[in-house]
Amino acid sequence: MKGILFLCVENHARSQMAEGLARHFLGHQNDIYSAGSKPAKRVHPMATAVMAEIGIDISGQYPKSIDTIDLSKIQLIVTLCADEECPKIPSKIRHERWAISDPSYNAKEQTNEQIRKFRKIRDSLRQLVLNLRAADQVW
Repeated sequence: MKGILFLCVENHARSQMAEGLARHFLGHQNDIYSAGSKPAKRVHPMATAVMAEIGIDISGQYPKSIDTIDLSKIQLIVTLCADEECPKIPSKIRHERWAISDPSYNAKEQTNEQIRKFRKIRDSLRQLVLNLRAADQVW
């Protein structure tokens, strides 16, 4: 089994959605993890809601610190930071960077605007995860 780690700062939105998508599409052949350098207290409710819209339940997931992940099980680290400084892990583990903005960043947005952002990011992440599956990459 290959281990894939989705990594961002708070581990409450993007990386949680990516983890859910990867478990759904790649979980039969990979161990899937997500973590953050400064984990939030909970997964963002809009992340859970937009994933439920496509039939993927992430309600049991929770933010985790990178310190809780056994990196010896990881063959690929995907960082999901665009506007903030992503955690750096000095290792020989293969890295990919998916520069995706945090959909919860602007707290002044109206609910409809924010849910559209979450859906757009969910759909982008779905395509990126499917690209990983299609490539059947050897890490």
